[in-house]
Amino acid sequence: MRDLRLSRRLLFTAGSGVLGVTVLNTLTGCSDSGEPASSATTAPAPGGSSGPAGGTAVTGDWHRVNLSFVSAYLLIRGKEAAVVDTGTAGSETAIGDGLKAAGCDWSAVKHVILTHQHQDHAGGLAGVVPLVTAKLYAGQADIQGINADKPMTAIADGDEVFGLRIIGTPGHTAGHVSVFEPATGVLVAGDALRNENGLEGAAPQYTEDPDKAAVSVKKLAALDVKTILPGHGDPLTSNAAAALKQLAASL
Repeated sequence: MRDLRLSRRLLFTAGSGVLGVTVLNTLTGCSDSGEPASSATTAPAPGGSSGPAGGTAVTGDWHRVNLSFVSAYLLIRGKEAAVVDTGTAGSETAIGDGLKAAGCDWSAVKHVILTHQHQDHAGGLAGVVPLVTAKLYAGQADIQGINADKPMTAIADGDEVFGLRIIGTPGHTAGHVSVFEPATGVLVAGDALRNENGLEGAAPQYTEDPDKAAVSVKKLAALDVKTILPGHGDPLTSNAAAALKQLAASL
């Protein structure tokens, strides 16, 4: 077993007009070197999880790629990685630099999951696809609105990808999904939740069906959530479950 040492650092990246700040939040990454891939504010849970799309996965590593007003997330398990959301067009440089900082490269990415079709979350897909051999996933109702140069796999509530549970969270868009890891309580919420001025639901002005969006928040509040990774705003790593239950009760 490798010795794990902790450090904290931010990686500032710029490419194609997109400024990225990669916040590293892990103990380990894809590298086999003795150096830790990144810092840890969320420690890996013991054991692992497995799924038909991803094999055995070591749980616990998440990285935020902060693309100014929106975020992409890297979920790294052993030597494989999933990218959840791809930001706006041109974000592939910042995402690639985030992978590098975690001790990975694009070859480690086996799964790209889009929470929904909006361009601030799916617009970077065109730049990511040529760099990976990954399988692409999105909710069935949103696939038609996503510009992809290779086939996409439809996912729905209850599906499993890379040991991650897909949670159907329609409302913001008809096919919106969130990604939950039961072993660690990490929830990647897309636009079902935001944390710009405290924890809130989907922004009403950009939401197709506010009633369904509220139901989706209540559905998420029933999960054993420990960390919330929203599409907009900062990750919520402390008292996440309480904040989510309070929000759900207010809707």
